[in-house]
Order: sequence, then C-alpha cells, then structure tokens
Amino acid sequence: MTNKIHITTPLTDEIISNLKSGDEVLISGTIYTARDAAHKKLVDSINSGESLPFDIKNAIIYYVGPSPKKPGDVIGSAGPTTSYRMDAYTPTLLDLGLKGMIGKGSRNKSVVESIKKNHAVYFAAIGGAGALISSTIKSSEVIAYEELGPEAVHKLTVENFPAIVVLDSSGNDLYIIEREKYKK
Repeated sequence: MTNKIHITTPLTDEIISNLKSGDEVLISGTIYTARDAAHKKLVDSINSGESLPFDIKNAIIYYVGPSPKKPGDVIGSAGPTTSYRMDAYTPTLLDLGLKGMIGKGSRNKSVVESIKKNHAVYFAAIGGAGALISSTIKSSEVIAYEELGPEAVHKLTVENFPAIVVLDSSGNDLYIIEREKYKK
C-alpha cells in the first residue's frame, strides 16, 4: 500500500516542490469550488479591474458543482468535473497566485506551461466517487455567484480529501508517464 502524503492549505512553494506526479495526497484546510461559469465570472472580474471574491494566492480550486444536500448533510455528492473546460481561464488565475486545481482529465499545453511557470500543481479526484469525497468536506459556504446554483463559488473546509498529483510543478504528467510504461 502506498503512503499518502498529508498536505494542508494554503499551498506553499515548499509543499509544491515536494509533490511529484503520481503522489497520492490527503488535503486538509480550505479549498474553493468553481466550474466554467464561475471561472468566466472570475476572469471577467479580473479584466474589469475588480477584486476576486476570495484570496486566490496559494489557494486550491476544486472543479465541482455539488448536488443538493440532504437535510443534516454539509454538502451533496461532490465529484470532480472535467478540467479542460476551465483551461481557457486557468493561466490567468495561475498568474495571480492560484497554486492548485482539482478535477479530472488532461489539461492543455498552455495550462501545463502555466503550471510550470507559476510553480503550481494539478490534482485529480476520482470521478464517480462524489459521495465518498463529500464525506471529507466538513463545511461548505457559498461565497460568490449564488445565482449560478450548484456552480456558485463555495468555500469548503476539507479533512483528508483524497487526490492524486497529475501534473507536478515541473510539468510531469501522470497520464503520459503511465501510458509510456505500457508501450515498453
């Protein structure tokens, strides 16, 4: 069994430097949610000279639109959405200090280059495991764009949120590395 690396937000350069593609991590602390509609609003705010609804420096954004919560629950099912839908907006956010993203699937070349340039990291969460993931979310609060419903920006407090490093700060891509093993 692989040892999992426990990390706490906010992400620091030291934490990021120690993460390598393929590492299994358990994240604790504060993360924010945003999908494509929220990303568009965030970048529109930046382009208009407005401040963002949360401090993006050293933060992690989780690409999720949680389902409605049941009475007594903190949040509904919270599985990751496909990350490439945020690729057009991601370099702008990384340039402002975003250090981590959680989603599923590959990222485009401009995102990979921006991750390297900005010393950031991209994690994958397991698609289809939304109920399990939601059990690691200890609090959830809508902090922006409530009109977007499930796609509103939430501030989450997480404890041992499971993820895998797909792209480390050197640009090593787990999806490519693992495919290459099978070509040999």
